[in-house]
Amino acid sequence: MFGALWSGVTWQSVAVCAVLYFVGMFGVTGGYHRYFAHRAYETSRWFQFVLALLATMTIQRGPLWWAAHHRSHHLHSDTEKDLHSPVVDGFWHSHFGWLFAGNAETDMKRVKDLAKYPELRWLDKYWLIVPVVSSFLVWSLWGWPGLFIGFAASRVLVWHSTFLVNSLAHVWGKRRFKTRDDSRNNLWIALATMGEGWHNNHH
Repeated sequence: MFGALWSGVTWQSVAVCAVLYFVGMFGVTGGYHRYFAHRAYETSRWFQFVLALLATMTIQRGPLWWAAHHRSHHLHSDTEKDLHSPVVDGFWHSHFGWLFAGNAETDMKRVKDLAKYPELRWLDKYWLIVPVVSSFLVWSLWGWPGLFIGFAASRVLVWHSTFLVNSLAHVWGKRRFKTRDDSRNNLWIALATMGEGWHNNHH
């Protein structure tokens, strides 16, 4: 908010925000979630790396870290072993508090299929390089409004849209299927996340 007040809001920065939100959400949804975590489809090795780059731009750490945690979530969904269950630990912990918990390290045993690629291991270790470089590029092209509105605001929007799947989509919505957890289908989250809100269907 301070950044927006200080730098001002331009139409260019709003357009950059919208584009980066779409690209980032595609990276998380199509990359981190459906490809790396679930291997829902196949792609080439070079495009696999492109997906990882798009997703790391959202500042949600590396592909091995993300996939390992999501696979663990499905294995222990809404139990005491779930890293981010609102049913067990409450809304705020499941929304973002779990990121700062001591059990948030990467379990490499869960991602052996991904760890065989040295470029993914490298990106997982040095993931922060991608958002730092991309934020500098946005700033150099569109100035401070581009950085604060285009880059930073779009990252925050992607964060909360993604985190709502962990938190709200386990407490609010419809249960089409009787699953072992409390996952829900939520239209509003689905619209914001390219379909991730159909969470009960997913589980």
